[in-house]
Amino acid sequence: MAKKLKVTLVRGLAGKRKKHKEAVYSLGLKKIGQSRILEDNPMVRGNIRKAHYLIKVEEVEDETS
Repeated sequence: MAKKLKVTLVRGLAGKRKKHKEAVYSLGLKKIGQSRILEDNPMVRGNIRKAHYLIKVEEVEDETS
């Protein structure tokens, strides 16, 4: 079973560093409250680590196995 991560933007991006905004955009998040379910891989984990204070992360089990 592959793990997936549910990532939700909980804080706004106004006034934040450019690298942190880019990390959030690369996760596919643009609006506060928006969520995405993403594969658990090093690229996603790195972007989560970079902008950890802007997002909420939950582990979700993949049900398509």
